[in-house]
Amino acid sequence: MSDAGVSDAAGPGAAAPAGLTALPGPGDLVVAAGAGITGLPVIRFLAARRCTVLVTSDRPPPAALAEIEGDVSFAGDLTAPPHGTSLVVMSAGIAPHRPLPAAATAAGVPVVGEVELAWLVDQQDPRGARPWLAVTGTNGKTSTVEMLAAILRAAGLQATACGNVGWPLLEAVLADGPAGSDRPRQDVIAVELSSFQLHYGPSIRPRAGVVLNLAEDHLEWHGDLTSYAAAKAVALTGEIAVAVVDDAGAAALLAAAPAGRRIPVTAGDPGASGVGVRSTLGTAEVVDTALGGGTLFRVADLGASGPHQLTNAMAAATLARAVRVPAAPIAAALAAYRPGAHRAQWVFELDGVRFLDDSKATNPHAAAASLSALDAVVWIAGGQLKGASVDDLVQAVRERLVGVVLLGVDAEVIEQALRRHAPDVPRIVVSRTDDGAMGEVLDAAWAMARPAGGAPAAAVTVALAPAAASLDMFTSYGARGDAFTAAVRALADRPSRSGAGELGPVQGGSTLPGTQS
Repeated sequence: MSDAGVSDAAGPGAAAPAGLTALPGPGDLVVAAGAGITGLPVIRFLAARRCTVLVTSDRPPPAALAEIEGDVSFAGDLTAPPHGTSLVVMSAGIAPHRPLPAAATAAGVPVVGEVELAWLVDQQDPRGARPWLAVTGTNGKTSTVEMLAAILRAAGLQATACGNVGWPLLEAVLADGPAGSDRPRQDVIAVELSSFQLHYGPSIRPRAGVVLNLAEDHLEWHGDLTSYAAAKAVALTGEIAVAVVDDAGAAALLAAAPAGRRIPVTAGDPGASGVGVRSTLGTAEVVDTALGGGTLFRVADLGASGPHQLTNAMAAATLARAVRVPAAPIAAALAAYRPGAHRAQWVFELDGVRFLDDSKATNPHAAAASLSALDAVVWIAGGQLKGASVDDLVQAVRERLVGVVLLGVDAEVIEQALRRHAPDVPRIVVSRTDDGAMGEVLDAAWAMARPAGGAPAAAVTVALAPAAASLDMFTSYGARGDAFTAAVRALADRPSRSGAGELGPVQGGSTLPGTQS
């Protein structure tokens, strides 16, 4: 590159790429892999720096690509960088073993992601770099970063959740408008980071970063759990490392973190230097003994129920304390917080059977949290397992299962685990993948939820907790959850439906206690 370089220090894990020490500039040939939500901001940024940008994708170029001014061209689906390439910027979804990044690495061409560019842009800002507060983990990232952003705003800071949720990270870093504009400059970068993004962003050193939990996920991308954990561990390489130590995997990463300060978060007592729960005169309170915050909020005042939401809230509060947010805005923001859609939400009760939408449970760890909070459940599962095993999940919840309905590309993998560990549990595999699939799934689940003779089964919940991603059949987990709710409505509207009762929202709270969002 004309003014770019590569540092000698690689991120955690043998396969982690080296980080950038300078940004690409005029005349540099840069391959941008991907032209989606995060790819287009990257391409605009590179074009504005007068790079020659070669865009590669296995999909047709979006119309927005033609609107970008500068030396930008579309090259189709490249398997190797052209001669003279200075840098490859990868879409986070493309695994490092795929042809293009593998070929670039073999040729000595730096391979990074949007996160790495955003980090260096912020570090080189003449007004000074802003504090980054990073959230990662197998589950709970979105809830936690949304809580964090709400706390920061309650404290009078400009902060918007970005990264793997909401605003693309590079756009958040580049935003320079006044408060109240549609692109206000951020005072703090509150960022959710996936393992993919962390792998391609090895240089980031946040003011504080948290790992919420660690369980098998995305193994088809990383290759094994060790590499997946190494990517997550990048979030703990800054000034302050935080982890929910009630989770063994997160606790192990905290113990090995190189950060100058390591702060455990626990649903138990915080000890001398942590964040946890203490009871005073019968009132459970979250207490910060690590960063001098004292009592942060009362557990009973938290706007989202369940132990995992409590540790999410404590993690968010700890990150906020890293930028000296006082207790009052922390308590106010967390009291007002409500979980987003499709995160262990009760949606309906129909003839005594409850229906739960936890479409956000896209891995076995998240599904286990929902199912373990139920006494008797018809489990709707399936989709893309991403290399994760479901054996431990099935063994943990088999005594609760009234029946199982499976769909999606990895339905057979879950069905085999049920054969091994819960052979007596009734199960049905729905093979269709069209728009009517969820209706067939609900027909099967409804039949399982009601015993012979048509009387409602006692305290049975039909739970969509797929333990898998949705993109084999749906555009998103949200679309999958919407299809589930629509199918329940259709079931209730049928004249032939047996039994009495009315369709309506389940009373007494929107979120299942004990679940992870």
